[in-house]
Amino acid sequence: MRISLNITNYSWPGGPANLAGQLGRIARAADRSGLDTVWVPDHLLQADPTSHPRAEMLEAYTTLGFLAAQTRRVRLGTMVTGALNRPPALLVKAVTTLDVLSSGRAWLGIGAGYHNDEARAMGLPVASMPERFAHLEEILQLTEQMWAGDDAAFAGRHYRLEHPVSSPAQVTRPHPPILIGGMGEHRTLPLVARHADACNLFDVPDGGRTITRKLAVLAKQCAAAGRDYDAIDKTVSTRLEPGESAVGFARRCAELAELGIQHVVAITAGAWTGDTVETLAEATAVDPMGGTR
Repeated sequence: MRISLNITNYSWPGGPANLAGQLGRIARAADRSGLDTVWVPDHLLQADPTSHPRAEMLEAYTTLGFLAAQTRRVRLGTMVTGALNRPPALLVKAVTTLDVLSSGRAWLGIGAGYHNDEARAMGLPVASMPERFAHLEEILQLTEQMWAGDDAAFAGRHYRLEHPVSSPAQVTRPHPPILIGGMGEHRTLPLVARHADACNLFDVPDGGRTITRKLAVLAKQCAAAGRDYDAIDKTVSTRLEPGESAVGFARRCAELAELGIQHVVAITAGAWTGDTVETLAEATAVDPMGGTR
């Protein structure tokens, strides 16, 4: 089981003047600890339900570039970029740049997106959910073309590019892994089966019934698309509860593994601290029955 952390809240003590130091400290701790990935949300307004829209929110890809310089091993990505947040070629260029400058540690985390209130507030495109998915599918097609080194004209319904060059080429081969976030059975999971290297589900507290059903749907979609279901990384986002021990979190990870999850992405109420990162680090080395591996 791989464990990652998602930095959803930037409200550390000391305000903006102290933010870079606190963020770097958390990233370096994650890098040392054996965690798999440091994720950041891709929002312009704070979307953490334990916070408020006027709270601190950093732009995602600038932040990931900063984190790349602070770390050496841990992977880096967004959880996740909304399909309409950026022009597609700019998104591919941002992720490729991150991959090159981090020596092959980038993810492309993407989803249809749903924050139309944020879009209206900040002047981003506003679209219905069917329109968002139509854009997302074309973005995935263009991404695959650019990362294959094919700079032929791209003519889709929503995007037209005359000469989509991707240079320098990505370091990760064949390309940085693509994670699609969301659990929709009719649109999201079919896109995962056709285009993604990983899915991201939510840890619904129902004894595993929802995750089991979603993974069964994904398996059927993979069979229909001719994809190897086992080649797709099954990730889930879950909250590290206040005061939760490393042993308790490791037990929950073991329960998720029994459902077919391979990679847990932890979020926390408020900003990450050295202690909460250490809890995740200890969980990677704890036997779920209470011992140490």
